[in-house]
Amino acid sequence: MNLQTLLRQDKPLIMGILNLTPDSFSDGGSHIDRGNAVQFALKMVREGADIIDVGGESTRPGSTKVSATEQIRRVESVISSLRKTLPAEVPISIDTTRSEVAHAAVNAGASILNDVTAGCDDNQMFSLAADKNIPLVLMHMQGTPQTMQHDPSYDDVIGEISSFLVQQARQAEQAGVSKRNIVIDPGIGFGKTRNHNMELMANLKSFVDIGYPVLLGASRKRFLGSISKETEASNLVGATCATTVLGVQAGVRIFRVHDVLPNRQAADVAFHTG
Repeated sequence: MNLQTLLRQDKPLIMGILNLTPDSFSDGGSHIDRGNAVQFALKMVREGADIIDVGGESTRPGSTKVSATEQIRRVESVISSLRKTLPAEVPISIDTTRSEVAHAAVNAGASILNDVTAGCDDNQMFSLAADKNIPLVLMHMQGTPQTMQHDPSYDDVIGEISSFLVQQARQAEQAGVSKRNIVIDPGIGFGKTRNHNMELMANLKSFVDIGYPVLLGASRKRFLGSISKETEASNLVGATCATTVLGVQAGVRIFRVHDVLPNRQAADVAFHTG
């Protein structure tokens, strides 16, 4: 089953995070072993994940870039094993900004591209999505992971991010990506202050109204901890579920989360009572 088929089901989709990195902000090093990674992905599917998102490079604030070669080493064999093991109806997404990594991942069995730079890091991501006729997630980030939390500022956070996403979506379409294969993500926590993130959460419908399916990635983000006075990211399950409910109410279609089961429950209850 592909993403378009899932989206036609008109239910919130849960994208389970599988970080194959030693340094991601809340689960770095947890799933480096291939067997462990596959078993964790299967667990997420049992708990209700519709998509598994695999990444080989951390994009936490202050993280350093990882070469395409190293990313491929981290993700290629895992994706291949996942595609042989996961149910056929569960698509695999590759979380990368590099077209070389994305190409290797697609050859291994991935069928969604998730780019936190929306094609700005490597515009060949557009060509790959077009050539393979597969979905492309375009996310907004101010700056880079190394610089994005160094005093981010906006004159109009909603307007500027919306304009950027529309601009990148149009570039993708001009490169041959079908409009139905474009997903947008406002980039919670990527070059935003706590107040910016709260304003984005309060105005998610503005992004839904642009006309593309919206992905929300607020899971365990630091601003949630600042609101709830919690410093341990893994303890932000309840706060993340609150963002999922708000997203469902606004019309967000995909939720990228670390903790699948509670967010699946939150999304389903919000959807059926909305």
